[in-house]
Amino acid sequence: MRPPGPPRPIKTPCIQVCAVDDESGLCLGCFRTLAEIAGWSRLTDAERDRIMGEAPARRSRIAPEKLGGA
Repeated sequence: MRPPGPPRPIKTPCIQVCAVDDESGLCLGCFRTLAEIAGWSRLTDAERDRIMGEAPARRSRIAPEKLGGA
C-alpha cells in the first residue's frame, strides 16, 4: 500500500503536439491512437511501457512530410 500523499505522476510520451494523422490514426507528436490517449490514465505501467516502446516503429506509419521531414 502506498503512503498517503499526492498521486504518483504517470509516464507519458506526450510532447504537447496534439494532431492526429487521418491516414494512420496516430498522433503526430506521441504516435498513440486516440483510444490510447483517452484511456492512458487507466492503463497499467506495463501497458504504457509497451505502447511507448512501439512509438519508434509507429513513426514510420506517418508520411515524413507530415512530421516536418522530407
